[in-house]
Amino acid sequence: MASRSRTTFKKRQKEIARMEKQRDKAAKRMQRKADKAAGIVESPDEELAADLESLESSESDESADVSESPETVNSADSHTL
Repeated sequence: MASRSRTTFKKRQKEIARMEKQRDKAAKRMQRKADKAAGIVESPDEELAADLESLESSESDESADVSESPETVNSADSHTL
């Protein structure tokens, strides 16, 4: 049963991360909308840099998740003929 609660914990952490990302994106949209209304326009280069930073941080989070998973042995490799 230990694996059951572990997967539930991981799933909850994933849901929390997804909700935080949605909140961040909504806040950025609102900020851009307010800036646009105020006449402040962000250059596309700055926008692109911000998008790349968020993409890189999410990729590093995913690679950490992969390194934590135990290695599995292919059942075909474990049998000898």
